[in-house]
Amino acid sequence: MKQLSQIYTVLLLVTLLSGCSTISYYTQAIHGHLALTIAGKPVDTLIASEDTPPELRDKLMLSRQALLFASDRLGLSPGDAFTNYVVLEHPWVVVNLVAVPEFSLQPHQWCYPVLGCQAYRGYFHLEDARKEEQTYRANGYDTFIGGVTAYSTLGWFDDPLHSGFTSLAGDRMVALMFHELAHQVIYIKGDTAFNESFATAVELEGLRLWLDQRGDPAAFIQALEQLELRNSTHALVAATSAELEQLYQRQGVLTENRLRERKQRLFDQLNTSYEQLLANRSGNNIGPFGHPPVAFNNARIALFSQYNQHVPAFRQLLKQSGYDFPTFYDAVETLSEKPDTQRQQSLEVLSERFEKHF
Repeated sequence: MKQLSQIYTVLLLVTLLSGCSTISYYTQAIHGHLALTIAGKPVDTLIASEDTPPELRDKLMLSRQALLFASDRLGLSPGDAFTNYVVLEHPWVVVNLVAVPEFSLQPHQWCYPVLGCQAYRGYFHLEDARKEEQTYRANGYDTFIGGVTAYSTLGWFDDPLHSGFTSLAGDRMVALMFHELAHQVIYIKGDTAFNESFATAVELEGLRLWLDQRGDPAAFIQALEQLELRNSTHALVAATSAELEQLYQRQGVLTENRLRERKQRLFDQLNTSYEQLLANRSGNNIGPFGHPPVAFNNARIALFSQYNQHVPAFRQLLKQSGYDFPTFYDAVETLSEKPDTQRQQSLEVLSERFEKHF
């Protein structure tokens, strides 16, 4: 009942602060989360039930262990998050829409009461996202819709565990839980790259410590390989992004057709480099973009950059904090309070230090 009261309070606040054209979006978001809340069953009850399939019971027990680890070792405060379990109709819980102008890498920002602005917009129903996507495509935007396994309500509500989590391999499920719990620690309005990169850094370092504690060298080596692959992919995307930025600065000098031709050539080159990267690796590694060829566009690489852009900086800051997570969170909070320009400069310096020493 507490969560229902909170949800309706937020809905009332949003209705008062928003125009009629946006009420339908907020309504679907709140109704979607409300449906998850109502459908949830206590994890502990499912663990104790003889009707629970053994594989699911193992994943649920693993989730309880991960919550204890998050609290005791990572300095996170799960509260009642992930204590209820929901079976989803899809592998994803929401889909995110990203829209970027044709000759830019700056995502469109959607702004919300309380949360501020974000570089993506989430929908519980795919058809709603596609309808919104058509509006941006008609205006010449590059767009991308991607399924999202989990999201965070930043501690406002008790986020449920669901089948999107438990369908993952155990270490990936645990890492995702760490990522979403990290969002409850620090959140900056209007800086998606900061928020997501911070959560990704906690996810990666948390997973490293988790696997080390469990004495699972094979899983640890696999996790390191995936991290290396993600880093290598990010380097490819960053190099392409730099070339695209230079190209887009020539608007007004080159015709739009010439801009489109050169833009597509850069994405074709990125596809080739990505394919070569995967081909040169041993094992059955699946890259961050899946199997090539990839339908790269501004929106797709902008979304990837949001989650990875500042990860080296946060990992360096954690190292400087002696891998003490509460100290690290204090340092991140201090960083978050800096003006935008100073914050970006500090992140760049931290990233350079990380690259020099690792």
